[in-house]
Amino acid sequence: MKGEKEIMDNLINLLKEFEPYIILGLSLIVIILIIIIIVLLKSMNSLEKRYRKFMRGVNNKNLEELIVGYLDKIDKVKQDSENIVAAYNELDNRIKGCIQKTSMVRFRAFDDVGSDLSFSIALLDDNNNGVIITGIYGRNESTTYAKPIDKGISRYDLSEEEQQVLDDAINKG
Repeated sequence: MKGEKEIMDNLINLLKEFEPYIILGLSLIVIILIIIIIVLLKSMNSLEKRYRKFMRGVNNKNLEELIVGYLDKIDKVKQDSENIVAAYNELDNRIKGCIQKTSMVRFRAFDDVGSDLSFSIALLDDNNNGVIITGIYGRNESTTYAKPIDKGISRYDLSEEEQQVLDDAINKG
């Protein structure tokens, strides 16, 4: 027993001798733990803000319901986008058939008429299909006629003015 008491006394004396160092070490560990707690609290606060932002507008829904709701919205937006692309393509195809290229020239068909009262106008779509309308104005009579154009070519003979408006309209494309 005497040996155990000596060991205990030696241990107590050793602890008393190193007491300031032990207290300093434990104080340092406490300070480090306080810093870690502060960092963790800030991190948790930031995480809570992000969670609240993520869950905004949701009352008592679990995360799975929220994600499924967002995926449903994404599917709807995707379908809407596909519908818009289809509508755009349909409109684009329809517009190609509309008049897109025009040209007009006024000219004097007869020497005895005082001004440039005659005209030729070309109206073409994107594929150079359309019509040339020509109006010839004379002193005693006036005539208006049309010549169909298919892929930039007329199956009827064209006058110099009609060929000019056709070439101008085709080159505007």
